[in-house]
Amino acid sequence: MREVRFGLVGCGAWGSHHARAIRDCPRARLIAVADSHDEARSQIRASYPDAVVLADYRELLAMPEVDVVDVVLPNDLHHEAGCAVLDAGKHLLMEKPMALTLPECDDLIERARAGRLVLSVAHQFRFSSLWGRIREFLDAGVIGAPGYVNIDLWRNAYRQGRDGWRYDPRRVGNWILEEPIHFFDLARWYLSGRGDPVSIYSRGHARRAEFPNLHDDCSAILGFPGGAFAVVSQTLSACEHHLAVRITGEGGALWAEWGGVMDRTWNPTYSLRHFDGRTFREVPIDRPTGEVYELADLIADMAGAVGDGRPPRITGEDGRWAVSMCLKAQESVESGAVVSF
Repeated sequence: MREVRFGLVGCGAWGSHHARAIRDCPRARLIAVADSHDEARSQIRASYPDAVVLADYRELLAMPEVDVVDVVLPNDLHHEAGCAVLDAGKHLLMEKPMALTLPECDDLIERARAGRLVLSVAHQFRFSSLWGRIREFLDAGVIGAPGYVNIDLWRNAYRQGRDGWRYDPRRVGNWILEEPIHFFDLARWYLSGRGDPVSIYSRGHARRAEFPNLHDDCSAILGFPGGAFAVVSQTLSACEHHLAVRITGEGGALWAEWGGVMDRTWNPTYSLRHFDGRTFREVPIDRPTGEVYELADLIADMAGAVGDGRPPRITGEDGRWAVSMCLKAQESVESGAVVSF
């Protein structure tokens, strides 16, 4: 298996986890990192002495030895940086959201297709030993055809992000794009046997008058062909970090919970239960689950896709659908109406 050489653009709080995941992947090598902040570059040099550290990511793109570029920047920079990566002939791993608009998503997909380059988007929940186990149950028909999915997140407020970008609507886009995008992606993945979503109705509430279009609380009903539907909810008005997924089908139900009271990153709690119509049983989870663990699998998948010449498990089209669902949800919040896809 040939080694796949990664460049990383952006090494803030979450980018540092990407750097670690690349370093620890047996098939990947982190050879260059670009970040515009002096402090971040100093930390990178100390932690990754073998990597070239740059202030301008365009210098990284000019390095012929870089195979893949992993972009972990604020949302508003995704399209610009992604285009530059693909135009430089590099494979692209893009943090979610793929971009802030559908035309921008389409542009990235077309550039990757034209260059015969791998494009993947960081919807790493699909690699989870917990959330992925649910998909395995659904594929096996354990609860019959699913008709209802409920995904609910209860958590504290978002961090500001470097330079406060996460609280700037021009840079973040909207808060539905920021974290619920993972849950919309899961809902579509779980109900994929029904086809793609056909409608959405959403409500949202903003606690801060200065951020009227950044909704601390939001809920959406996502309609699928045949009457199946998913409810996706998030509150940033609570505490800690707790996510629950409940799915019912013709022959049973699944109930999963994941959360962290003091440490949601490295030491979360989680469980999965299966109801067969009569009794619950606990389903063992064979390895730790959480965003940093799934990130390692995402990096390994990208390295495998590039090294083996195969499609990634999460494609640009998947990333586009996730953005579309979030934008339609925001449109419904603002209009108060059901929105069709």
